[in-house]
Amino acid sequence: MTEVFQEISPADFFYRNRDIAGFTNPARAMYTTVRELVENSLDACEMQRIPPNLYIRVSEVKETSKSTSVYEVRVEDNGLGIPAEHIPSAFAQILYGSKYHLRQTRGTFGLGGKMALLYGQITTHTGTLVVSSTGKSGACEFQLMIDIQSNKPIILSKRELKTRKWRGTIIQFQTEADYLRAMPKILDYLKQTAIVAPYADITFIDPRGRLYRFLRATENMPPPPKTTKPHPHGVDAETLKRMIAATETRNMKEFMKKHFQRVGETTAKKFLEYAEIDFRKDPKKLNPGEIVVLANAMKNYEGFLPPDPSCLSPIGVKLLETGIRKELNPEFVAVTQRQPSAYSGFPFIVEAGIAYGGEIPKLNRIQLYRYANKIPLLFDEASDVSWKVVNNLIDWRRYKIPTDGPIAVFIHICSTKVPYKTVGKEFIADRPEVEREIINALREVARGLSAYLTRKQSLERQKKRLDVFLKFLPKIATFSTKLADKQREPEIEALLSKVGKYE
Repeated sequence: MTEVFQEISPADFFYRNRDIAGFTNPARAMYTTVRELVENSLDACEMQRIPPNLYIRVSEVKETSKSTSVYEVRVEDNGLGIPAEHIPSAFAQILYGSKYHLRQTRGTFGLGGKMALLYGQITTHTGTLVVSSTGKSGACEFQLMIDIQSNKPIILSKRELKTRKWRGTIIQFQTEADYLRAMPKILDYLKQTAIVAPYADITFIDPRGRLYRFLRATENMPPPPKTTKPHPHGVDAETLKRMIAATETRNMKEFMKKHFQRVGETTAKKFLEYAEIDFRKDPKKLNPGEIVVLANAMKNYEGFLPPDPSCLSPIGVKLLETGIRKELNPEFVAVTQRQPSAYSGFPFIVEAGIAYGGEIPKLNRIQLYRYANKIPLLFDEASDVSWKVVNNLIDWRRYKIPTDGPIAVFIHICSTKVPYKTVGKEFIADRPEVEREIINALREVARGLSAYLTRKQSLERQKKRLDVFLKFLPKIATFSTKLADKQREPEIEALLSKVGKYE
């Protein structure tokens, strides 16, 4: 028997393996669809520091079984819009997008949003309506489908719309899913998104017509990330080979300075001496063996400066506190942001928060909110490094914090490459550098809550003590006056003021 060899397109691969993109069942498909489209919309707004206005509507079209129906999903945003010439490929060609630069974004592979459209197409065999405008001219409306076998867009229709001063993108398509089972996760996702994006105004209408609003609390937004060069610790032989093929530099010293971040004249010379490569050598004359030697030397050389964190966009202490207060209304919040750190040449920043009381429910455990590049992580919590730190590595008794109280912990990790354990992007690996930063961040905020609880308990004791005096001291004064046969009772206000103040 002879094996039959064939080539398949990226669209065909994900059509056959939709599970790895999060479309494992109808309920998860609905959740992933909403999540991916919301993330794309937020990215489109945040890159230009536009306070996002998001409108999401899910409408039932027809029932297909006891648990599934065909739903129409519509998402609108006021982001920077997409030029008309890029719309077909941006929405109907897998692995085509604007996110393949070295900077922090919610999406990494340019895959999630298109997988939602692909899943809708294969379950309903209908196209996708896309309307977009950059605000410089009128909008363009497309009806698109994906040619799965060739991974090319199929334009069913196209027309130009005369609009004035409108900028943004509208996506509308049908998909078969199970909304009822997905509903709790979708609402939880939107609420947690509102915590890390308090500058967003999110409106969601579910299939029963119920309106959910997550109002904007501030118009301040974090600075957008900048595109940066790779750090020498984060490249391999294949990346080096591609950089050498594209470079216009004529010697290795200039090659190092031009193509890597935080490498100057002195660092380039010292490194090339360490790698035993002549700094005057033309990079295009390196043979494959020398490229491998160069890549290994880059990973092992300890004289490089840490990676540049300007490609990151952390939430910020004030914005994270604003989001927590807006959605949970706690009586105490402490938030911290760690200094930039790095693993394997990739910069990352850990932000942590802790909140107590208010609308935080008592769960007999600490409620953990996990985020990666501002994306809420809702599944597989026990496999995440944050869960490990909160439940196994932090001794809460040392801080006199009761773990069965109304306490919520927030962990946000932003990086150009978040160390996810799987392509599903739901839990983060316990890299030692990341784990250490989370521990230190949690210790900082735990000390703040510990001081608050100690002060609160002290005030409660003072109040209880003062209540006792308030109850009995007037009676003692009256009794003592009568016993001494006096006319005027002693003044007790001055004595009470010395007992304690609890306000």
